[in-house]
Amino acid sequence: MKLAVALVSLALATGSVFAADDKKADAPKKEPTAAQKAQQEKMKACNEQAKDKKGDERKAFMKQCLSGGNAADTSGCEAKAVGKDGKPLAGAAKSAFVKKCQADAGAGASAAK
Repeated sequence: MKLAVALVSLALATGSVFAADDKKADAPKKEPTAAQKAQQEKMKACNEQAKDKKGDERKAFMKQCLSGGNAADTSGCEAKAVGKDGKPLAGAAKSAFVKKCQADAGAGASAAK
């Protein structure tokens, strides 16, 4: 008797799982909102621009690009990060230089508007 009750319970549980899957498959797919579409387009554009970048450089570029900043300023600032001796800056010195360069570029862009 216990076996019969267990089998019936199992059959009911299995049937309800399949019924739930059928409802999900039949539901119409919702269209993305305008904001979602805009974000998708921005991601496509940033991803296209970041094709030649890898690792941390790509991550930083995508963060800057998706936040609405001008990512081109970032790469320009990184290219300018050279010490007095002509060697590229590294570590904290490079980070500080790039941060100041971006802030100056942002202030210049704001003043131009």
